[in-house]
Amino acid sequence: MSLFGADTHTLDDLFVHGLKTIYYAERQIVETLPKMIDMATNLELKAGFEQHLRETENQRRRLEQVFEMHGTTADETTCPAIDGILKAANGTASDIDDKQVLDAALAFGAQMVEHYEIAQYGTLIAWARELGRTDCARILGETLDEEKATDAKLSDLAEARVNRAAELQRA
Repeated sequence: MSLFGADTHTLDDLFVHGLKTIYYAERQIVETLPKMIDMATNLELKAGFEQHLRETENQRRRLEQVFEMHGTTADETTCPAIDGILKAANGTASDIDDKQVLDAALAFGAQMVEHYEIAQYGTLIAWARELGRTDCARILGETLDEEKATDAKLSDLAEARVNRAAELQRA
């Protein structure tokens, strides 16, 4: 069983495979965020999801730019990691009736996604640099910076409001 496909023989092949999996992941996130927006009741969380939806759409465009710069057609490869993360987050959220607890679960799910994306973009940047593609690394770095900022905002919101509101439901 091959993790990356029979056509992966070089670091360049691996880089392109990584681009394809994150391109797929970003589409899955674009499709999932509207559902999370609808489910969220905390207005700051909802607004954060709305902002990240716009960013994610822009991140897909950046990936298309990187594909083009690298001389490769923008294409997707299924990413079982993001599928599993989204399935786990949805499974947790779908079992929660209390709105404040649901908001905490949504923030948790979003952070799982952010951590995956941070790992993926960090690796792609390292590979791009190794391949001498600092132009691609720069563009991917813009997205990595956004993902880190989103993760920090989610942490701040969860710790300052969302988790506290969920805990108060227990009292």
